[in-house]
Amino acid sequence: MGAPSRLRDDATLVSHAVAELARRTHFPVAFGGLEHDGAVHVTTIVGARTRSIEGLVVHASRGLGGRALVERRPRMTLDYRTSRSITHDYDRAILGEGIATLFAVPVLVSGAARGVLYCGSWAQSPVGDVEARPAFDVAGELGTELRVRAEVDRRLAAAPPTEGGLGAGAREEIRESYAQLRSIAATISDDTVRRRLEEVEARLAALTGDAGDTASDPDIHLSRREIDVLACAAVGSTNGEIAASLHLRETTVKSYLASAMSKLDASTRHAAVTRARRAGLLP
Repeated sequence: MGAPSRLRDDATLVSHAVAELARRTHFPVAFGGLEHDGAVHVTTIVGARTRSIEGLVVHASRGLGGRALVERRPRMTLDYRTSRSITHDYDRAILGEGIATLFAVPVLVSGAARGVLYCGSWAQSPVGDVEARPAFDVAGELGTELRVRAEVDRRLAAAPPTEGGLGAGAREEIRESYAQLRSIAATISDDTVRRRLEEVEARLAALTGDAGDTASDPDIHLSRREIDVLACAAVGSTNGEIAASLHLRETTVKSYLASAMSKLDASTRHAAVTRARRAGLLP
C-alpha cells in the first residue's frame, strides 16, 4: 500500500474513532491523530467551538498528549491553564478553544504508542473510572484495527502473488491472516468495528478465489461462530488451540465443528474446510 493511500486510511480510522469518542463520553470536545516522525498529527476534531486546534502537531514529551505518547499511559489535567505537570507548548491551541479539563489516551499497537485521542471540556470536569472507560475502549478498538491491518499487510507483503495467480505460499499466508482476523474480531463487541473488520475479511477471502473455481452456495448457511472455528481448523489448529484463540470451551468448539460438518455434508474437518472453500465461505 502506498504512502498517500496509507495516510488516507489512517485518517479514516481516526475519524471513526474520534466520532465514537464524542458519542460515548460526556466530553463536549474530542480530537486525535496518529504518530508520524515523532509527533502526533491531529486529523479529526469533533465539537470544537473555534478553529484553534486545527492542524495541531504534538511532539513527543511535549504537552499532555506528548507525555501520554512517550509514557504509553493516559494523562489528565483538571485545569490545563495552571497545570505544572506538563509543558505549555500548545496553549494557543488548547486555551484558544477554552479547554479547562483535558484527558489524553494513547493508542497502543503491540505495546507501542501509535497515536493519541483527546477528550476536553470547557469547564473543570472530574474524570473517574466511569468517564474514562469509554475513552479506553475506543482507543483499544482503534489499536486493534491498526494491528490487524498491519498484520494483514505484513503477511501479504511476505508472500507476493506468483505470475498467473497466487502461489501456494501466498494462499496459506492469506488463510492464516484470515483465521487470525476472525479470532480478533470475535473479541470485539462494538458493531461498527466488527463491520469494518468483516469488510477486511471479505477482501482477504476474495484474494484466493479463482474465476470458475469457487462460487457462493446460497443453500449453505453457517453461523459466524461456525465459520470462525472452520477458519482456524483450516490452518491446522487443534480443538484446544481453537478454543484458546476464540475464548471458547473445547466442548463448544467440537459442537460448532460438528454442526458445520453436518451442514456441509462432510465426515471430516478437512472435508468440511474444502467444501466451505468451494462454497465461497472460506479463502
